[in-house]
Amino acid sequence: MESVLNAIVVNLPLILCLLAGVSLLVVEVFAPGFGLPGISGLILTVIGVVITWNTYGPVAGLAATLIALALAGIAISVSLKSAANGKLSRSALILNEVTPTVDHEETEALVGKTGKTVTVLNPVGFAEFDGVRLNVVSEGSYLEKEKNVQVAKVEGNKIIVREITG
Repeated sequence: MESVLNAIVVNLPLILCLLAGVSLLVVEVFAPGFGLPGISGLILTVIGVVITWNTYGPVAGLAATLIALALAGIAISVSLKSAANGKLSRSALILNEVTPTVDHEETEALVGKTGKTVTVLNPVGFAEFDGVRLNVVSEGSYLEKEKNVQVAKVEGNKIIVREITG
């Protein structure tokens, strides 16, 4: 038992690098773009493999590489599955706000209604009308967030808005 504990203490930097690297790669899956968590995760994983290679030789280094790749693959796939089905799908990490669907008769009734943009319209985005958030298209090419708009027309399921000035 003491030899196992001693082995863990001696290899703690290696273990921490590999675990932190894989964990950061999982975080990167949920972060937009390829940023600090992904780069840090790759660097820590490579450092863990290099430490293993230098300390224990090429066979152990290859084994550490395969273990790190397997751990990253398993962790990412479990995280993605959990994001789709499990507790993670109800967490703040996942954006799952659903825009209500509106039938054609309801959209025709929107013509002339006024509301406010919730996001930037470039030219597509979200606007809120009477407390209902809808996917809209601006007549122009760009509208800032929090601008007053009016529904100009409806073409099929496309709600076209124009900015109200004044």
